[in-house]
Amino acid sequence: MGRRRVSISRIENRTTRQVTFAKRRVGLFKKTHELSVLCDAQIGIMVFSSSGKLYEYCSDASGMEHIIRRYKIATGTDQIPESNDQLEQIHGELKRMQRETLSLELSLQRYTGEDLNSVQFGDLHELEQKLENSVNKVRERMFELLQQQTDNLRRKGKMLHDENENLYHLLKENQVALDHQAELDQHQQMTVVHKTEDRRHVLESFPFSGEEQPSSVLTQATLPPLFNPYRLQPTQPNLQDFSLQLPDYGTSMSS
Repeated sequence: MGRRRVSISRIENRTTRQVTFAKRRVGLFKKTHELSVLCDAQIGIMVFSSSGKLYEYCSDASGMEHIIRRYKIATGTDQIPESNDQLEQIHGELKRMQRETLSLELSLQRYTGEDLNSVQFGDLHELEQKLENSVNKVRERMFELLQQQTDNLRRKGKMLHDENENLYHLLKENQVALDHQAELDQHQQMTVVHKTEDRRHVLESFPFSGEEQPSSVLTQATLPPLFNPYRLQPTQPNLQDFSLQLPDYGTSMSS
């Protein structure tokens, strides 16, 4: 998250105001020192806190008096009052500023609920109205922030719901595709099984040589005689019936 923009107005909480004063004072003096070093400028700063404590910074080694003297010379106010009237006027102005400061401190204490014993009824009623207006403003701001957070949560919930729906449809499509592929695989397996069974039946119908063939196959395989049987007759006389009578040369010679 980026840095939240702080509204420039008086901080009501005393503790927060003191902490902010300390932080901003240190930052102011740091930036002043950097400016004096980088630009070779003579700078003097005097800061009075709400409690009247003085804080000062001077870039000149001679001190704050030298810076004030140069300021008076530059503005033409380096003059001593000529009469008591001017001194009284200055003292009167200082007293008036002190009274205003005291009144402001008392009013701030009343806002925090302190030192209400000396406050009149009318002042209390006015203070109550101011506090109610402040509470209403705070409540309106709080409701505004709550409404913004609620709207952000609703948008985030809608985005998550849409993402969930997309994932559900994607998973459903994948499941349908897987079921279809499983059906195809099962169909192919059944086809292979049927083909295997058919081949086995064919092989059982025609056994290998040396095995007895089924009579049904022989019966179906008997072919009708196409030719009438004929007996072959020899063209020569039977050799068994023919007896060779050799001449008896010995007998004829003896005779």
